[in-house]
Amino acid sequence: QVQLVESGGGLVQAGGSLTLSCAASTTRPTLHTMGWYRQSPGKQRELVAGITWGGSTNYANSVKGRFTISRDNAKNTVYLQMNSLKPEDTAVYYCNFRRNGINTWGQGTQVTVSS
Repeated sequence: QVQLVESGGGLVQAGGSLTLSCAASTTRPTLHTMGWYRQSPGKQRELVAGITWGGSTNYANSVKGRFTISRDNAKNTVYLQMNSLKPEDTAVYYCNFRRNGINTWGQGTQVTVSS
């Protein structure tokens, strides 16, 4: 069973930066996709960014050019560098690990951007 440990959330002013990280505990670190989703009150959880084992990435249009996802396969860790943060980026951010069609979610980390 995969377990995910997230870190890096917090409070930041608009225009600031934060980096989220998510470490996956797995004895079979191959071919899984990792990513970040977010959910704010009253809204559905949405994809922020994803990255495949091979390093292909995709981003929500709202974060393109501001957020960068990366991964360290040796450490089974995915990172989300968030720059030029906006108040509308405020949400709980969830790490996602997907392998063989099975999703595992982190516990979530709060990101709050003040105006």
